[in-house]
Amino acid sequence: MKRPNPSLVLPLALALPFALLGGCYAMRSSAGGGETSPPEARVITAGDIALPDGYSIEALASGLNFPTGVAFDAEGVAHVVEAGYSYGEVWSTPRLVRVEADGSIGEVARGDNPPWNGVAYHDGHFFVAEGGAKDGGRILRIAPDGTTEVLVEGLPSLGDHHTNGPAIGPDGMLYFGQGTATNSGIVGKDNAELGWLARHPEFHDIPAFDVTLAAREVEAEGDPATGAFLPYGTPGAAGQVIRGAVPCTGAVLRMPLTGGQLEVVAWGLRNPFGLAFDSEGALYVSDNSYDDRGARPVWGTGDLLWRIDPTAPPVWYGWPDFHGTRPLTDEDHFAPRGGHDAPGFVLASHPNAPPEPRAVLGVHSSANGMDFSTSDEFGHRGELFVAQFGDMSPPVGKVLGPVGFRVVRVDPSSGVVEEFAVNEAGQGPASKVGGKGLERPIAARFSPDGSALYVVDFGVLTSSEDGHSPQPSTGVLWRITKEARP
Repeated sequence: MKRPNPSLVLPLALALPFALLGGCYAMRSSAGGGETSPPEARVITAGDIALPDGYSIEALASGLNFPTGVAFDAEGVAHVVEAGYSYGEVWSTPRLVRVEADGSIGEVARGDNPPWNGVAYHDGHFFVAEGGAKDGGRILRIAPDGTTEVLVEGLPSLGDHHTNGPAIGPDGMLYFGQGTATNSGIVGKDNAELGWLARHPEFHDIPAFDVTLAAREVEAEGDPATGAFLPYGTPGAAGQVIRGAVPCTGAVLRMPLTGGQLEVVAWGLRNPFGLAFDSEGALYVSDNSYDDRGARPVWGTGDLLWRIDPTAPPVWYGWPDFHGTRPLTDEDHFAPRGGHDAPGFVLASHPNAPPEPRAVLGVHSSANGMDFSTSDEFGHRGELFVAQFGDMSPPVGKVLGPVGFRVVRVDPSSGVVEEFAVNEAGQGPASKVGGKGLERPIAARFSPDGSALYVVDFGVLTSSEDGHSPQPSTGVLWRITKEARP
């Protein structure tokens, strides 16, 4: 297999794709990875995936239904969660399944409140982040015999983004991400297109702490005037204080492994999907950044990788008024398209200056589940391996070619990102670029001994101006290992 080309991530101030800033961008049609016709059936060939020299990949299990995460029991056996829901309003049954050595699947537990967005294992139990798009998010504890206990419920997971994670911290606490209800703080018709506004017309974003609104509200074509952190059609007033609450949206939260009080670890995030701890106990979070959609579209923002100190007081990370350290008032950076203004601020003041992210990844790349390498046998010890689900254009905004659809490795000390696993035919899902390799990597996790990287591939999901079309039972669990030297 050929060696993937390395791709250096630019500093945040230079992270926009400069080639797209010219007039040609406005004239060309979107050409995202999902903008294609789904195959009649998914056929899998590991040899169609390019890896660095010395590594090999195999498909352990296929036919998985919207898988989102993998964890290992006390014997090192892989278990996968199937979401039971996908954008495109396709519903099924969320499950935790055991992957046998021969690739067969055995059900451990099932639920009725999808999506299930990730899984962790600790001390004899699996912990599942239940998105609860219809009934609200929950954290579940599941025994190997399938016995299920609800540790917390009523999480604000009814909107665009859901309850994600989880991860077990070195302090013995359970950490998870809670995504935002909206793209950039304002409920609008884009949320109706995603399906949830009709189900929950009063739902909106909730800050972790009190915020004060600026003298600004948003009224887009087809939408009534709506203020930030307010229900659809509710105007905001200058100086209006929105009370914080826990649980909140756009945050990382933690709780005891047996249930109990929730604590805010970090807030001002948009969609904190992937969580991983490094060897020093710092928490790293992959944050899916703004889309170019809705009543307050934001153009050209790459996904962010944050380093969070879980022992420090909660820090605000900039959403909905910053991208990294750059304010959304920046006309040159966030409004490069003719006739469009920068989003501006919706908050009158900000809790703190947002920290500098550790890395900026591709615009619309959807950087999701990730894990640190801890093994010299596998290599790249101390680096993060991040699964990139790939763009969902055109509903999220225009791209001129597929973005994401690969696994990358990140040096957290420098912010440098390099391709690790990508389709031989080019960057994009196999259904778009050809071949029979990767579709949409959504999670990456190392085996307990660190010798193998398991990649969860959500499966085929195509997109058009009419929305998203996920294909059930097309998911795959891949395993990457380093070949022994002669």
